[in-house]
Amino acid sequence: MVAEMLRRIKYPFEYEFNPTDMDKGKQWLTLTLKNIGRKTLKRVDVELHSLDTFYLFPFIFPSGIGHYIRELKPNEEREVAFQVNANGSADVYATIRARKNGEYFWWESGWTHIAVSEEKAEIGRLLVLSHPYTTIGKTISVEATIKGLRKVTGLKLEFWVETPSGNFEEQAIMDLKELSVGEEARYSAEFTPNETGWYTIYAYLFDGYRRISRKTDSIYAQKP
Repeated sequence: MVAEMLRRIKYPFEYEFNPTDMDKGKQWLTLTLKNIGRKTLKRVDVELHSLDTFYLFPFIFPSGIGHYIRELKPNEEREVAFQVNANGSADVYATIRARKNGEYFWWESGWTHIAVSEEKAEIGRLLVLSHPYTTIGKTISVEATIKGLRKVTGLKLEFWVETPSGNFEEQAIMDLKELSVGEEARYSAEFTPNETGWYTIYAYLFDGYRRISRKTDSIYAQKP
């Protein structure tokens, strides 16, 4: 399966990661950068980062994990390639430090999802079914949408909550129904905040002992 390539824009760059589908193991991930600004960018230092280094991470070479571009003129385009170890799907992003008009600036791309072709399913989204804020003692629901990437059975979904005081509490563990390719199913769990502060909700999708997907969301609990 080949994913449709998408050029994205965050000034002063137009950028694209390729490929966004890959097999497991050592692979190459290319970032295409185009300077869409009016000024020449100099000393462009590009680094790749993964939001889930358990499943996908860039290799560190003697020169570091980044690439150095001496200068990038207006409308000039360059490609930088990173070797990664892909054990599962993950989101990646790039950071850049460069000089413009003699001054340094910092740039960060949006997240791009890199799918590993052997995965059976993924958590499409995780939502707290509430406003961004709630009150202590009020029970709220969280919902995870699971999408089948191939026909699959035997998956397990876990919900956990990290409290403001740092406790990590299990909320629900459930076996999932059979999924077909492209089919989506929703599963929910409930929890009741009992202290003030931010709560982080985690949803983990397992195939046997192996975690194949993860999503998080958060909500703030305050006094009534």
